[in-house]
Amino acid sequence: MRTEVVGYGGTRLGLRVEGAENSRPIVFVHGWAQSAGCWAAQLADPALTERFRLVAMDLRGHGASDVPASGYDDPVAWADDLAAVLDFAGPDAIVVAWSYGGLVLTDHIRVHGTARLRGIVLVGAITEIGRDRAGGRVGPLMREHMRAMLSDDPDIAVPALTAFSRDMAGGPVPGAQVQALLGASLSVPPSVRAALFRRDIGSDEVLVRVDKPTLVVHGSHDQVIDPAAAEHSIGKIPGATGRWFLDGGHAPFAESADEFDAVLRQFAEEC
Repeated sequence: MRTEVVGYGGTRLGLRVEGAENSRPIVFVHGWAQSAGCWAAQLADPALTERFRLVAMDLRGHGASDVPASGYDDPVAWADDLAAVLDFAGPDAIVVAWSYGGLVLTDHIRVHGTARLRGIVLVGAITEIGRDRAGGRVGPLMREHMRAMLSDDPDIAVPALTAFSRDMAGGPVPGAQVQALLGASLSVPPSVRAALFRRDIGSDEVLVRVDKPTLVVHGSHDQVIDPAAAEHSIGKIPGATGRWFLDGGHAPFAESADEFDAVLRQFAEEC
């Protein structure tokens, strides 16, 4: 099912919803220049949909959501957007945040605390951004293509985004899935792709106050977000545990969907 909620400043946020309405919610937050569609394997997994209510959001400026002119550098905007989704999903949600989605989740905790949360899963995630921020350290693939991927010129941006979508995984990903990732990236305006990186904010003081069960999932060969960012989160969040996908890349939920779903299901049930 597709629906929407209204976030910060009246921004309409697109949602994909699967599973039983009265089940415990799991909310999925995608990464930079992607969409709720990246969670297709999870939304179609009966082992998850029969036990949980799955809600995947499109961030502002992405997917089916509105594209406001501002708010991309404002922690309150991201925090309130996610709060609106959590209000829709129901109380005590587990939030699964991938890549840049980890920063969105950190913004929510920064502004609203953890009251709406039952548990946290960070997947190949950053929790801060800016030069020399340990929780936002990027890998060689991001460094190689960053400038080109933000270009207004399609002759520059499209090849870079294509290479990025193809190479972010640690192993073979079906060509159709790579094209879906590329399509999602191209649907995000260049101005939005650039605006998400015009931030400089640390989060150590936020992470040390997290009081919910936390699982940090990361591919050991992630070339987009350096595994050191995961180690930083594990070291700062009280009681956090790590789950490494050996030889995995940036998207374990797509590269190794069955294994990822089993890990997520176990964590959600233990929560």
